[in-house]
Amino acid sequence: MSTYTSQTAPVDVARIAAAALNAGDLDRFAELVHEDVAFDILPFGERHGRLAARGFFAELRGALPDFDMTVEAVTGDARCAAVAWRITGTFNGERFQGFEPNGRAFDIRGIDFMDIDSGRVRHDRIAFDGAEWARQLGLLPPRGSAAESAAQAVFNLRTRIARRWRERRHAAGKRTD
Repeated sequence: MSTYTSQTAPVDVARIAAAALNAGDLDRFAELVHEDVAFDILPFGERHGRLAARGFFAELRGALPDFDMTVEAVTGDARCAAVAWRITGTFNGERFQGFEPNGRAFDIRGIDFMDIDSGRVRHDRIAFDGAEWARQLGLLPPRGSAAESAAQAVFNLRTRIARRWRERRHAAGKRTD
């Protein structure tokens, strides 16, 4: 059973949880979250419950065998903690979120906003740049590339066509013959 109590400061809970994730000690990590914890992981959606949260991080660590999490800053008060972090690794392990590993390196920065209750995480909002994640995975073209310019051009063309179509439908609806 856990040695963490309601007396454990939220910033300490956050640091211990980050250290457990970095070490791959998911049992220790699970001790630090409430049974009914809510993890809101942008852009991946919400996970509810200790097992779901542990499962997400097991999947992430399985996908990035060389997973490394660096805590860049921690701050908080009597109820909350915020952790700025950086995760690096290579997507050459197992599938992640339905995607096959492709050997690409990752370097993602993000932040967790944790609500701590009785020495355990009750709610965690995890935010990072999902578009950058997609670029590093290869789902989106690199910034400034010809492929990105082409994708923008197609998007803008589609938007203009849709706008004209709506304007024509609106104008046709106002006609009184």
